[in-house]
Amino acid sequence: MTDDVLGAEGGSDGSAEVPARDDLPGAIDGAPGAMLVIISGPAGVGKDTILDRLKRLPSAARRAFVVTYKSRAPRPGEREGVHYRFVSPIQFNAIREAGGLLEAAEVHGQWSGTPIDSVRDALAQGRDAILKIDVQGASSIKARVPDALRIFVAPPSLGELRRRLEQRDTEAPRDLAIRLRNAEIELREAPNYDHVVVNATGPHGAEESAREIDELIGLEHARRGARRIRV
Repeated sequence: MTDDVLGAEGGSDGSAEVPARDDLPGAIDGAPGAMLVIISGPAGVGKDTILDRLKRLPSAARRAFVVTYKSRAPRPGEREGVHYRFVSPIQFNAIREAGGLLEAAEVHGQWSGTPIDSVRDALAQGRDAILKIDVQGASSIKARVPDALRIFVAPPSLGELRRRLEQRDTEAPRDLAIRLRNAEIELREAPNYDHVVVNATGPHGAEESAREIDELIGLEHARRGARRIRV
């Protein structure tokens, strides 16, 4: 990890709802050994590509990749039920008020949330629940589920992250500046995660990162044994 990644300064402009630890109505104990795995990282770091590679590995059969809610319309190239579940702000609020979310966080002006039933179903079936969420949501879940495994995906440098964001060409200049500022804030949280994986530049970077994450999950399984996650 380079100094320009881990040494960023700043404070968060996102907000997250962090319920009390015992605020888990309908909580269940997952099957022995099933884990809750959180993957976070700044926009443009390559999380979706890494997850796509993870889904191709033999171990994917033992995992459930939970699709989170987004309170916005899909961007070009995004697919409903694959990248996110896209809902209106009104629909999102209704789901949240009904207790359907494990966490909810506002980032970049939109709300994101993790469907709690999807997580519980995966754990009950003995599968690892894999979540791709922002650092605010990750902190919220860690407060509710202390045994959650958190993995942070970082870029080689902030300069490389800027290049990747500019290359994907999905944000206006003002939005790009906001994402880069938020990236500096998010990168400050990396040392608080259980593991940090640097997604290297190059044709095999995402594949190598996916294999590293796969190995980390395997090592955690060996260390934790039959421990059960309560969600």
